Amino acid sequence: MGFFTGPYGLVTSFVFWYPFMMALFWMAGSLLFLRTKEPKNDTLDIDGFDWPMISILVPCYNEEETIEETVQNLSGLSYPKKEILLINDGSTDQTSVIMERLSKQYTNVRVIQLEQNCGKANALQVGLFASRAEYLVCVDADALLSDTAPYYMIRQFFIKGERVGAVTGSPSIRNRNTLLSRMQLVEYASIIGAIKRMQRLIGKVMTVSGVVVTFRKKALVDVGLWDRDMITEDIAVSWKLQKRFWDVRYEPRAICWMLVPETLSGIWKQRIRWAQGGQEVVLRHWRIIFSWKQRRLWPIFLEQCISTIWAFCWLFVTVMLVFSADQVQDLFIWFTLTSFALVFISMIQLFIALIIDSRYNRVMKYYFWAAWYPSIYWMVNTAVVMAAVPRAIKSRKKGGYAVWSSPDRGLKKM
Repeated sequence: MGFFTGPYGLVTSFVFWYPFMMALFWMAGSLLFLRTKEPKNDTLDIDGFDWPMISILVPCYNEEETIEETVQNLSGLSYPKKEILLINDGSTDQTSVIMERLSKQYTNVRVIQLEQNCGKANALQVGLFASRAEYLVCVDADALLSDTAPYYMIRQFFIKGERVGAVTGSPSIRNRNTLLSRMQLVEYASIIGAIKRMQRLIGKVMTVSGVVVTFRKKALVDVGLWDRDMITEDIAVSWKLQKRFWDVRYEPRAICWMLVPETLSGIWKQRIRWAQGGQEVVLRHWRIIFSWKQRRLWPIFLEQCISTIWAFCWLFVTVMLVFSADQVQDLFIWFTLTSFALVFISMIQLFIALIIDSRYNRVMKYYFWAAWYPSIYWMVNTAVVMAAVPRAIKSRKKGGYAVWSSPDRGLKKM
């Protein structure tokens, strides 16, 4: 077919080879991280260390269905010195009432009531000002931490040096009843974990996990705290820390159980928010590409830009194929061969990543559901990226607080 050898051949090749090569890159990074950063016989000596105090910040907006279970989990952690700060960001349901009751029930729980919804970043800042500890463990209101998670994250600050500004944990899905939730389980356990492992080897990560991350308070103060006008405060603060040469670490053993959307509309809103947040960061920090001091951020900056370009190229190639194919069978052969190759390499990558993650989390039995993931991911991701671009541009012009809402967490299904 002439389309593949004509002036559009380069774009067509890019659309195919970019995801193919990225899958190989993630595989290599995961295996190398396993070899060099995840020792097999690494034991956690809980009793042999004087653990510092931690402040657990839980920002909430309309979390009446989840907050009590989360507080019960956090209060029951064996970590010796901790306080729990619940920040109610202007909730319109019964969240504030439940919080007040929990503060009387648990001696280590304090409550901060904010009258107006000004966003998660603003709530975290208020929590930081009220906190008593140097280390801030930030978790979402649906999060259930494994008992060893705080130990593993805090230990990183001491064994990796004074320049560690943040340690991100490993989110895992706890609602596993539907096809959509199981696909996301595979994604969190393999794709997201593999990307973080690969990025950590390069030296910089795109983002900490907003659902579970520990910050050094001094580092946050140094970079001016969270950006309250960015829709994804976790991505934004990750870049601010790394631009100021604070180290961001990934700790796969710090497991956090979370809820995910189980409806298409819920997933769509979540992914739009993620994509918009990544693009907002690129628009705000694009000047790093001209700074040699920031060269270690170049790979993740370029990857974010190239992924956005790829989405538009995929749409362009698809439309051009439909209108330029000499015969229907040419179109069928192209989509069949390319889809098979991409699904095949994705299945290998998912298999390797799930084996690695199964060392800490029993997810290997869900490999069957991985078959659905590569066939849907690239198309959904393309639509999400393209829809997020105008939102990111508009938000940069608008400014102001980036308010939030409590996401779909599949509670009805559970």
